[in-house]
Amino acid sequence: MKKVEGDGLRRRPVLPFGIGAIDEKLAPGGLRLDSLHEIAAASAAPSDDAAATLFMAGIAARAWGPVLWVVRRRDLFAPGLYQAGLAPERLIYAEAADDAELLALMEEGLRHRGLGAVVGEVKRAAMPNTRRLQLAAEGGKTIALLLKRHARAATDKGGGNPLAVPSAAVTRWRIAAAPSAPLPVGAAGVGRARWQVELVRQRGGEPADWTMEACDETGRLALPARLADRTAGAGRAYRHAA
Repeated sequence: MKKVEGDGLRRRPVLPFGIGAIDEKLAPGGLRLDSLHEIAAASAAPSDDAAATLFMAGIAARAWGPVLWVVRRRDLFAPGLYQAGLAPERLIYAEAADDAELLALMEEGLRHRGLGAVVGEVKRAAMPNTRRLQLAAEGGKTIALLLKRHARAATDKGGGNPLAVPSAAVTRWRIAAAPSAPLPVGAAGVGRARWQVELVRQRGGEPADWTMEACDETGRLALPARLADRTAGAGRAYRHAA
């Protein structure tokens, strides 16, 4: 966790991914902790939905304290969250009757100031809703993560794109499952899962996208081995030339 220059002269704490390819593209060098960040699956497919959920879990796992996770339905798979670094003893679950109650619970959690992350899952959140969450987060060290789920009917506002509705979120992400890495010949099992990670929008910066290996037990993404080797090789060549 580090601090960077934020709005005006104020220094705002950020949570880096610890991967140069991502952190260098983020305007403050990481995810602002005192802010709202939106995540959506690339499609309504279960594989994309799971990838988006575990992407959020990995971020929450690297935050500093207890995590409040507000849900509308009881479909979270605790062992999966644990594999993404989010231990059960850190989790506080709350169940909301509808999106309005869920957003209110998130806002209350953010204003508490004793939580490392507040996570929620909604189908609809208008600009005033996200602005309230952003204002509630500002001035603290609690990161707000909002999963925008796909509507069942493509006729809903946004045409089936959960990120089509304007938002006050500082960053907006789209996550998709990607083909796993092949294992060496003769090895058993499957390779580490891969995700297509797209930074759709960020305040003060440009969009970007990466293919990454899924979160490990510490909540950290990784560059695919081939790309990591290429990056390391480029670094060695640069140092040699220097």
